[in-house]
Amino acid sequence: MAMWQPEENGLRQILQLLKESQSPDTDTQRAVQQKLGELNNYPDFNNYLIFVLTKLKTEDDPTRSLSGLILKNNVRAHFERFPPEVTSFIKQECLNSIGDPSPLIRATIGIIITNIISKGELHNWPEVLPHLCACLDSEDYNICEGAFGALQKICEDNSETLDSDLAERPLNVLIPKFLNFFRHQSPKIRSHAIACVNQFIISRTQALMVHIDTFIQNLFFLAKDEDTEVRKNVCRALVMLVEVRIDRLMPHIDQIIQYMMERTQDADDTVALESCEFWLSLAEQKVCKDVLGPHIERLVPILVKGMRYSEIDIILLKGDIEEDEMIPDKESDIKPRFHKSRTHSNQKHDEGEEGDDDESYDDDDSLSDWNLRKCSAAALDVLANVFHEEILPVLLPILKDTLFHIDWEVKESGILVLGAIAEGCMSGMIPHLPELIPYLINCLSDKKALVRSITCWTLSRYAHWVVGQPHDNFLKPLMTELLKRVLDANKRVQEAACSAFATLEEEACTELVPYLGFILETLVFAFGKYQHKNLLILYDAIGTLADSVGHHLNKPEYVNLLMPPLIQKWNMLKDEDKDLFPLLECLSSVATALQSGFLPYCEPVYQRCVCLVEQTLTQNYANLSQPDQYDPPDKDFMIVALDLLSGLAEGLEGHIEGLVANSTILKLLFQCMQDPMPEVRQSSFALLGDLTKACFQHVRPCIPEFMPILGANLNPEFISVCNNATWAIGEISIKMGSDMQPFIGMVLSQLIDIINRSNTPKTLLENTAITIGRLGLVCPQDVAPLLQQFIRQWCTSLRNIRDNEEKDSAFRGVCHMIGANPAGVVQDFIFFCDAVASWMHPKPDLKDMFYKILHAIERTFDCQLWSLKNCPTGVSG
Repeated sequence: MAMWQPEENGLRQILQLLKESQSPDTDTQRAVQQKLGELNNYPDFNNYLIFVLTKLKTEDDPTRSLSGLILKNNVRAHFERFPPEVTSFIKQECLNSIGDPSPLIRATIGIIITNIISKGELHNWPEVLPHLCACLDSEDYNICEGAFGALQKICEDNSETLDSDLAERPLNVLIPKFLNFFRHQSPKIRSHAIACVNQFIISRTQALMVHIDTFIQNLFFLAKDEDTEVRKNVCRALVMLVEVRIDRLMPHIDQIIQYMMERTQDADDTVALESCEFWLSLAEQKVCKDVLGPHIERLVPILVKGMRYSEIDIILLKGDIEEDEMIPDKESDIKPRFHKSRTHSNQKHDEGEEGDDDESYDDDDSLSDWNLRKCSAAALDVLANVFHEEILPVLLPILKDTLFHIDWEVKESGILVLGAIAEGCMSGMIPHLPELIPYLINCLSDKKALVRSITCWTLSRYAHWVVGQPHDNFLKPLMTELLKRVLDANKRVQEAACSAFATLEEEACTELVPYLGFILETLVFAFGKYQHKNLLILYDAIGTLADSVGHHLNKPEYVNLLMPPLIQKWNMLKDEDKDLFPLLECLSSVATALQSGFLPYCEPVYQRCVCLVEQTLTQNYANLSQPDQYDPPDKDFMIVALDLLSGLAEGLEGHIEGLVANSTILKLLFQCMQDPMPEVRQSSFALLGDLTKACFQHVRPCIPEFMPILGANLNPEFISVCNNATWAIGEISIKMGSDMQPFIGMVLSQLIDIINRSNTPKTLLENTAITIGRLGLVCPQDVAPLLQQFIRQWCTSLRNIRDNEEKDSAFRGVCHMIGANPAGVVQDFIFFCDAVASWMHPKPDLKDMFYKILHAIERTFDCQLWSLKNCPTGVSG
């Protein structure tokens, strides 16, 4: 077959385009993009691109490489539509030119090859792996390196394909081949070889596991390699091996630990960071304490040293600029925020398991997300959780030196250490806190902004202890100084202080009520002072305050202070502005707390939320009908709007009735409840439950449509969706009473399945038990026959929750069911007694029900094993 050749004119045009596309001018760029789009209609356009990349050696490397990158994009976008002869020509040229003298061109060819393979083409290109493998043995360095570079990319992007039966398991050949190159004279080749094998550690690929000992020996051989890339890949391998094959490392674990301590201090920061990850991996292993114990005295100072800001860090952080509050934020500094949907628990503040701790080890967002300082701090944190007080004898002398050091960078790292060990060493630190907390409060006014900001974070880690002491000793001075820092002239300090204050609010809750006026004045003053990024964090601090103090916020003077700036921001933001997310979340908490105090503001807020839901659903429908013309909407707008409506319903209760009556919210809710996105359904069910409680007369006509959807969402695979659906069913059943009977069959068997599953989370178990109890309360005849299937799990799920209305209704339900089917409880009677004993103060009529059941069961079934005088219920009269 004759080799394809370009036409002179076509080639000239494409070269002209490639030159123009390197222009910084945006109009030129746009014209180039349009022209490239048009050229894609010509079948052999891609031939020209591969020709420029592989054959046109007269052009400079960047132009040739750019041609290859455009080809790579075309492969990604429409490889399936390439004519067979074009595909064949591209594949052939890639393999022929893998050894191009230019490293840039070799790398570009490797990218194209791996993209073709990612398109499922491995079985249509059977010669690619054998060809690349054969190239590894070439005497020509360029050919060997080009092939290895391509293989590394293939291993990174297609590791699953390589390890599947579809491809006849090429790894059985490749892995032994890679291992042979660990001792190659070229560091670049050695580095490629380890990087290739590293792709298969975490997945425990069988082809690697059979050679695991050879692999480990080769790693040891390379441990002292001069080349930083090689050392980095060796460290990366050892970090992953700890996770998947620690058994194979155990014979050498002491040498490995010593080696990793050296590497954690490597002169090259990237090597140090890779090896510092080792301590995080090791801390998760059962053997950690035993194997690391003998080395902890040497390791702790290394980690503390790694926690200092490097000179580069300080430059990147603009650590020398103390006052920057007037400088507007760049949009690129603002990270995307993710909305956390409402999860309904029957005990609003008992959800320890769902709290998400924001551990950022300081606040240097503008640095790369992960660096040696953060990794060292994280390692010290996890090791403090393994060794607890046992590391304090090593740490305390170091802390004495660092905290009072003359250099601010050293002092700052000491304060970070104090924060990192707070969780793991808390009980050992308590004797030192009466001295340390005042020292830290004093550091809040340090002249260096980076010291002030880390001090905010560290103090937030000890907030729990502070709140437990007499207020005058620590809480008051901490609050006063922290609020001054909220108004700091440095943006980083403002951010750290706002976050720390939010943590303090969560810990202190209603203890803050006496200081509310002072707190609100400060937070509202910050509204006028903050730039864009910190404004979003301020919303969080205000929302958290509302969650923490609840209805105590509902005083005219507080409402008049807080609401005008919030509503002003609300009016300024457009419907498509993502800054609405944190503001809506904040207003949701404020509305719930203010209750009737929110009434003057509720109508425009309610209408806008309904409008946001409606707009999103309309955009979604347009996208589904005509995907070419309409982009999919950002459903977060709908989710946060549903959550704010929930907050309004919860706060305003019956007052929301008129707003619901005059809107289409229930029609919209019917659509949202069936959305494929779990977060949308989660928020929909939360709102349904809240509307049920607030204005059931409007929800009631929809119940026949809603109940089958709720039943279909009792799937514990989506914990939060299932949780909210379960809670909503319970609320609906209380309102429906005996009219719930036709719907019991839609939900009961799923609820019984959930309560009997072995790994159901605590909150979902409690919600499920309460809802089953409520169904039994309104329709005992329908639920009681199944009592034996759930009573034991029901009792153990509810024995630890505190007395409240939900618990009351659930226990009444179970009493009714036992009345209807006493035989259902006999086998598990001891569990029922235990659950009854969990009540501190049952209402008199409920106490009477317990008394009658306990006596009746004892009389009827003669429970000698558990006579009432031994039953620690406190209800036997």
